[in-house]
Amino acid sequence: MPLLDVSLLVRLQAEFRLSMKRLLSDLCLDLENQYADVAKSLALPVAYFRFLGRALERDAYAQGKVVGWIESLNDLVYFIDLLQQIREESHPREFAAQLFTECQEKFFENSYLHELFPRGLSQSSGLERRLTKLCARLTQELTQESLCLVPGLPMLWCASQKIPSWAVEVQLGDNVERAERLGTMAIGMDGTTYDAPPSVKRALKTSTGHATLLVRAQELFIKIDRTVTPLCTMKGHRVEWSWTHRPPVVAMETPAGAITVGPTLVYGKDRQPKTVAATSAAQVKRINQAWTVIHEAWLEGQEVLALLTDRIVPLKAKGVVSFSYRHRPGLSFINCFDRDNLDLIDDLIHENSHHHLNLLLRKYVMYRGDRNQQVFYSPWRGSLRPLRGILHAAFTFTMGAMLFERLSTWASGVGGSTRWKRAGLTPNDLQRARFRCLEEVESVRYSIHDLEYASWHLKWLTGSGQRLVKQLSEAIEQVEQNIEPHKKAVLASKFGPALRKHVRELQQAREIYGPVRLEKV
Repeated sequence: MPLLDVSLLVRLQAEFRLSMKRLLSDLCLDLENQYADVAKSLALPVAYFRFLGRALERDAYAQGKVVGWIESLNDLVYFIDLLQQIREESHPREFAAQLFTECQEKFFENSYLHELFPRGLSQSSGLERRLTKLCARLTQELTQESLCLVPGLPMLWCASQKIPSWAVEVQLGDNVERAERLGTMAIGMDGTTYDAPPSVKRALKTSTGHATLLVRAQELFIKIDRTVTPLCTMKGHRVEWSWTHRPPVVAMETPAGAITVGPTLVYGKDRQPKTVAATSAAQVKRINQAWTVIHEAWLEGQEVLALLTDRIVPLKAKGVVSFSYRHRPGLSFINCFDRDNLDLIDDLIHENSHHHLNLLLRKYVMYRGDRNQQVFYSPWRGSLRPLRGILHAAFTFTMGAMLFERLSTWASGVGGSTRWKRAGLTPNDLQRARFRCLEEVESVRYSIHDLEYASWHLKWLTGSGQRLVKQLSEAIEQVEQNIEPHKKAVLASKFGPALRKHVRELQQAREIYGPVRLEKV
């Protein structure tokens, strides 16, 4: 089975859509049968969630906004179950200790651990109160997001249930996780937004984004303090908006669909997101150009990229690397300001590779028993990481090595120098791409050695995990063979000292950490 198997990924996406649809149905059933009292106390609109589930189109169940919403609902049901347990718990300290460990292992991508254990310790005192507060926050966010997934659906719900008015607390300030600006509402899943009038935005600044959405059978209103303003009305089967319509910003069209670009997350000097700003046309053009280069240089890689990435959010952040979330498939946050054109190409493939592996991990159990232990040396971070982190790194940086090797070949062929220049890349970028390829070959081979040790000695990899590591090993060997003709020139260039240093550091790391021994685990 090839590493870049588009047909397999298409099948996995179809299975994933079905599993998410079933999960939503199962979660609603649990909330109605097992947790009805808590759901009622939280004012969780389970019946509307079912209504929404029926309205969503099939393909939506693999889309980032819907998947993120269902995953958050799954988290909420988990915490509701804990809330019921803690109210009957006779050993609160043991309960807190167990929950602290579970949060460390399961919730490394979000703020749950900090919210439940703000001191970084398994503190049992006040845990029920903190759990209740977390459930209330998730309920508010889930309800608000559910109202924005299908245009006009909340009004149809009120009409079908003969509900005269439904008041929902919403937060319309800057949302950095979803990259939404103050005073805007992202409606649907294609990147369409609606901008509030200036008067509403001023009121939202005063209320720190807090507002109430009033839903009726034919209209929606926004209430801020005592001021009520219209948002949209239903005219037959058509929704007419009072707020300004902003169509999605499309970077390019692909056979798999449009690739949209969201607003820019602006970070402060503390490397934390501060505001959400409009994305300039220049950055959209750069993304388009980078995508085109990948298409021309590495068609296989671009096909996977088009299949698994559908939205890009630029980051304006010095020293912050690009990232993505497991629970938001297809959404890549890319640093477009502190990185040059070659880096932008690399980052698009890197984050897409996380989407790729996350999809595989939803189907296949590849590892077990690592218990989140930081025992494997990471050549990329220069520190110890758990097996999960090493597997992700080896996968994504193998893809990076393949990309750099293909870019090198693309630039070396007939007319290559002209293509390279047209792509906004320099001769120095070409030498750097070859250096990066050789660097990644060394790093990936180091980690594959550890992954093989984890498999055969620690028994932490499953059969699926073993097959993936074998694929990575074969892929990196092929890359190494293809890039070998350029190695001598790279070593003689200004990148030579860095490559030699990297090799020495890996040799030293192997001497220090060696194969992970059982007594260390």
